[in-house]
Amino acid sequence: MIIESIALSAKKGTRKTVVEEARLRAGHGLEGDAHAGDWHRQVSFLSAESIEASRDQGLDVTFGDFAENIATRGLDWRSVPLGTRLRLGREALVKISQIGKECHNRCAIYYAAGDCIMPREGVFARVLRGGAVRVGDPIRIEGCGEGPAPTPER
Repeated sequence: MIIESIALSAKKGTRKTVVEEARLRAGHGLEGDAHAGDWHRQVSFLSAESIEASRDQGLDVTFGDFAENIATRGLDWRSVPLGTRLRLGREALVKISQIGKECHNRCAIYYAAGDCIMPREGVFARVLRGGAVRVGDPIRIEGCGEGPAPTPER
């Protein structure tokens, strides 16, 4: 399990810009990202495999296009329960706080890409311990969650 991509944006609801490295700050999220702050969705995750499947279905998308902060490889987010703690790179530690999300209206990503998989396949976390993260860094499960991964409330 590795970090395949890291992406940031200054505004919510827009595609993110891919970077090689970034810094996670405890209780905040990725420094410089619009979604960071004192709430339960400080950093977002999506599997690289999900992004590739969207591309295989004809969508013109790449990393950052679904507003995910971190794209991963080798981790099936649908099987990761709430409360699971993951180490990113050497120092950073996150705890899964939400599986999927409800979209109240279609965002710029939906209109630009033709679909948005974040509501169905995205995962969100709080940052427990900060640290630098880089593309290619390993991801390790540090603690199990609180049961099966729930679906978002509709």
